[in-house]
Amino acid sequence: MMGGEKRGLWAIMVRSLAQIARRPLMWVAMLGLPLFLFLFLTTMLDAGLPTRVPTAIVDRDGTSLSREVTQTLGGMQMVDITTTANSFSEAKKALQEGKVYGFFLIPENFQADLLAGRGPAISYYTNMAYFVPGSMLYKTFTATAVYTKAGVAVNVAQSLGVNPADAVPLMQPVNIQTRGIGNPQLNYGIYISNSFVPGVLQLMIMLVTCFSLGEEIKRHSSVHLMRMAGGSVYKAVFGKLFPQTVIWWVVALFMEAWLFKYNHYTMSGSWLWLTLSELMFVVACQGFALLMFCIIPNLRLSLSVISLSGILAFSLAAFSFPEQSMYPALSIFSWMMPVRYNFLIYANEALAGRDIYYSRIWYVVYIIYMVAPLAMVWKLKREFEKPVYCP
Repeated sequence: MMGGEKRGLWAIMVRSLAQIARRPLMWVAMLGLPLFLFLFLTTMLDAGLPTRVPTAIVDRDGTSLSREVTQTLGGMQMVDITTTANSFSEAKKALQEGKVYGFFLIPENFQADLLAGRGPAISYYTNMAYFVPGSMLYKTFTATAVYTKAGVAVNVAQSLGVNPADAVPLMQPVNIQTRGIGNPQLNYGIYISNSFVPGVLQLMIMLVTCFSLGEEIKRHSSVHLMRMAGGSVYKAVFGKLFPQTVIWWVVALFMEAWLFKYNHYTMSGSWLWLTLSELMFVVACQGFALLMFCIIPNLRLSLSVISLSGILAFSLAAFSFPEQSMYPALSIFSWMMPVRYNFLIYANEALAGRDIYYSRIWYVVYIIYMVAPLAMVWKLKREFEKPVYCP
């Protein structure tokens, strides 16, 4: 032992903690940025769904019926009529300038044509480049058009002598009851936060894992690390990453408490299995990053690959687009990232409240992520003992 140098697994873990404590970048990456994004995403969507979306109305009829339609539209929760345009061109310009997210156009002779049975066409336009407000407006516009048609039909039926109590069932013979399973409040925050927040956590875990290992090679400190580990690359890697694992566990448990305890998101299943999923998810993300670094033991290239795969996971993990509808070449990638299995376990445990039997395979996949790098870690021994940094 040279100069009283401490060796062993405990000494390596103390060294790793000291490196984290000395570097503000690690504080920001492991605590500051994840916690900020957790709070930002959840508080931004605490209202559940966007309401009072800026909208324009174009009334080219100017009759009592068209004014009634405008009043009905303005009373909708999702709509805030901020612009009254005189023409299609004026409303289109407001839409293109981003002043409104959609507009509702009532044509000329609307009331006369409707009462005469000539079937006038109501037009409405939404800016689907902004998917959420555009979708909300589209749904509201459609409902307004349907209500208008049904209301006029009921009035016509009454004028022909039909009893009002009998007219309504004629317009809607089948009553529709919609039940949002797992999210009865139709809270958009529940969907976004429970998918994107773990995605952010996955990205930061993988980036920090690759960065910390690559820094050892870049600064040639890996030689000292291997000496402390007695030449065992497995001991060196474990001692280097385990303190990070404990910190990430704390962050993951805070994420779980923040989502399901503080924000009261739907939790129908077992807290034990969901907590185990979060803890295994952390180690699985570290395992994936370690595997990538073993394959590409270069700081710049490994960080690039991790960044690309981590960012693509937000779309390829099938949060917003079903995996069954993807092209087969793309659907394969949806099963390659740990966050996919975190979401599946969340859906089974928190949303559906299913027995652990239905999620058992996803926990096995977590274990595969954990043990897969062990077959490749030996490749890092030469890189650590004779570090060569390639910028």
